[in-house]
Amino acid sequence: MSMLKIKKGDMVKVIAGKDKDKEGKVIAVNQKDSRVIVEGVNMITKHTKPSAANANGGIIHQEAPIHVSNVMYLHKGKATRVGFKMDGDKKVRFAKSTGEVIDN
Repeated sequence: MSMLKIKKGDMVKVIAGKDKDKEGKVIAVNQKDSRVIVEGVNMITKHTKPSAANANGGIIHQEAPIHVSNVMYLHKGKATRVGFKMDGDKKVRFAKSTGEVIDN
């Protein structure tokens, strides 16, 4: 299993699909399926039965997973590819457009 270049908390831009050009924060990452859930992107309507947690049930709107290949990392407001490099003895992510390190 390869490591994904997008992490929880990253700001990303959708580059393909019905929500193209939307931007949002990554809420969750599923490495096994290579999918991410982005805030306000790929919204679905879900019909729920009444339960202990939701007494009334009804219709709820929530984000659905989107494939990681359909999003790009936002660095200083611009979409960029992400790479890995060694910073001393530590592996870090960097923005390919500027060469700046993303993680410290």
